Amino acid sequence: MTRYADIPKPIRSGIVLIDPERGTPQRIIVLQFNPDTLERSLAPQSAGGSGDSGGGGSGDRNEALRLKGPAQETWKFTAEIDATDQFEVAAPDGIHPQLAVLEMLVQPTSAQLREASRLSKTGTIEISPIEMPLTLFTWGSKRVMPVRLTELSINESAFDVNLNPIRASLSIGLKVLTVSDLPAGHRGAELYFAHLAQKERLAGAARAGGLGTLGLTPGDIGMGRG
Repeated sequence: MTRYADIPKPIRSGIVLIDPERGTPQRIIVLQFNPDTLERSLAPQSAGGSGDSGGGGSGDRNEALRLKGPAQETWKFTAEIDATDQFEVAAPDGIHPQLAVLEMLVQPTSAQLREASRLSKTGTIEISPIEMPLTLFTWGSKRVMPVRLTELSINESAFDVNLNPIRASLSIGLKVLTVSDLPAGHRGAELYFAHLAQKERLAGAARAGGLGTLGLTPGDIGMGRG
C-alpha cells in the first residue's frame, strides 16, 4: 500500500526580504506555484568591448580577454496566483493581499514618503533616496541570490462577486545584484559571493570533455608547438 506520508514535499520558490544590517528575515513570500519556465540572461562585462574604446572599431585588442566584473544576470518568469486552488483558506479579499505584498517590493511605504515630504518642508537640502529591504530570490538551495525587482506586470483574469481578484498571472523580472552594484562588506555582496561560489562548485562537478570527441588533436589548437 502506498504511504503518501513518504512522498517528499515539493520545494517552493520564493522571495525573502531581509534586514541588511541584522540579516534577519522581515518577510517570506512563497510562490503558490513554481513557474513552469525560467528565462535567464547573462551579459558579460567585457573590458575590450567597443563601448570602452571611445569610438568605432572593436576596442583595445589587449583587453579582448579581460572582464571588468561579474556578468549582469537577469531572470524572467511568470508566477500564478489562484484563490480557487485553496478552498480551505478564507479569502474575503481574494488575492489582493498576495498582489499587494509583491507590489510593495517596488514601492516605498506611506510612512517613508511622509517622512521624506516632512524633511523637504523643513528645508533639508539633501534627502537620501529611500532604502528598501534586501531582497533575495530563492530557487532551491542551489540558487539563493540578492536581486532587485525590475519588472512586475499583473494580468488579473477572474474576480469574485465583490470584484476582488481571485486569479492572476504575474510577469516578474529580476536583476541579480553583484559586487558591482553593492558596497564592499554589504550583506547582499556577501550573498552574491556565496551565489557565485555555488556556480563554481557546480561547474567543477561537470564532466570534462576530450579533444578527441571534437575531432581535434593537441596540435590542432597549438598545443605542443615550439
